[in-house]
Amino acid sequence: MSFFSITEITTPRTTIQYRTEFATGLSCRISPLRGVRGINPCSSPPIYQYEVPDCPFCRSRIFTSTEAFPNGDWICRGESVTFPNLYPFADCHTVTVITEAHMVHHFSERQLSDALIASAKSLLNYSGYPSINWNFLPSAGASLLHPHLQGIADRRPTTLCRLYLEASAKTVSGDYFDDVSYEEMGGPRHLFGEEIFWYANPVPIGECEVRGILPIREISDLSSYSDTLARNLIKIIGLYRSLGSYAFNMGIFFQKKGSPADDGMRAFCSMIARINPNPASISDSAFMERIHREPVVMTLPEKIREYLPF
Repeated sequence: MSFFSITEITTPRTTIQYRTEFATGLSCRISPLRGVRGINPCSSPPIYQYEVPDCPFCRSRIFTSTEAFPNGDWICRGESVTFPNLYPFADCHTVTVITEAHMVHHFSERQLSDALIASAKSLLNYSGYPSINWNFLPSAGASLLHPHLQGIADRRPTTLCRLYLEASAKTVSGDYFDDVSYEEMGGPRHLFGEEIFWYANPVPIGECEVRGILPIREISDLSSYSDTLARNLIKIIGLYRSLGSYAFNMGIFFQKKGSPADDGMRAFCSMIARINPNPASISDSAFMERIHREPVVMTLPEKIREYLPF
């Protein structure tokens, strides 16, 4: 049984799909013809740089340009350094600098796993709804080029998390994503993974959205799966690069502390490809995405599996 609807509109030049997810009401438009306009200029992989002038996250400045936690310490794990965000927009808002180098060609499993664990640790004592987020490159909203995660937690869930919490509450199993994984298993959008189930979201909230369903609910359990998650994230980053996209956004959503052990929404990860940095300042987000809250995407979710580079 499908959990979303498709309405096709044929125009003289193309076919447009309107898709709506039943449980949440989330909608998107898919217009493959939009992709031939060349709105995502070609780019090159980020250039390795160990340190650059004036970056507050480079290792020679990080402990003087950032503030420690109230106990006087930073959270240091592997190359990662975690500290409170100086410009917060959540009840609890932290930053985790992922790499010692200002920019790397490729992220290692160890780098990402250490950073994920450190970010999770910075949110453990907060009783609200936590998430771990990543804007990579300025065109994806990163205010600083040096790769970093942002951990946030609030008393109330953010909109996307709330929609899936509500959907889970209305689901017989109590877990909406349990039904989704059953529906998507072995289908045209299932990408890879069993321990963490990865699929191309059929009603994407952004270009080439890939979702991962984790076998946990609370952020306190993330460390048991951080290596697997890091390894999987590297695969998805590789997928985006094979499509010519280097920038991306990521969010990992969890239930609040003390949630039911065997009931309710499992943690999930969402990643979307973003337009490459470009001198013309072209963006992949305009009035439809930011005002109407209805993304127009160029890639059919059913086609993403064809581009897997492994």
